This record gives sequence, C-alpha cells and structure tokens, in this order.
Amino acid sequence: VFHGRILARHLVGEETRYEVEVKTPYRHRFPLVPREYVWVPNTCGCPPLRAGGEYLLMARRHVNYEHTLNRILLQDDGYARPWTPREERLVRGAARHC
Repeated sequence: VFHGRILARHLVGEETRYEVEVKTPYRHRFPLVPREYVWVPNTCGCPPLRAGGEYLLMARRHVNYEHTLNRILLQDDGYARPWTPREERLVRGAARHC
C-alpha cells in the first residue's frame, strides 16, 4: 500500500503501464523506489487513473514462474482510490494494527 502520483500512462500490448512517483509507502513487503512502474492487466482504463492525480494504491508483486519478470501489478481486486488526507489517516491507523 502506498501513496503515489501518476506521471504517465502507456499501453503495452494488452496491458497498461503507469509510471508512478512513490510519495509515501505505508505497508510493503517488497522494497519500493521513488519511481515505479505499476502494471494493470487491461487496456480499458480500469481503474481510471489520470496523469497528475494522486492515489492510494494497493498492488501486488508479480514474479513469473521463470523468475524473469518482477513487477508491481494492480489487479482487478486491487485498491486504487484518490488520495485524500482522510485516506491517509485511515491507512496509518490500519498499519499500526497490521
């Protein structure tokens, strides 16, 4: 779970790749760098993330069977909400209990 700002959106084959500036990592099981690529397994624009917008994102690390692909994947059951101070309070409170 992290707070990020969408810098760019690119369609790559049947997937969408977002370039994201990681502002605040809240809960992470793998290291995050200041700029990450977040992949969405569709090109329909779901979830609707716009360039310049700030979001609270809950994504998973995806490593393929051959261990040749290691990326951050925002799946259909993932979480992407516009970032607000209220969202930050909720996430910080939940992080203490998780």
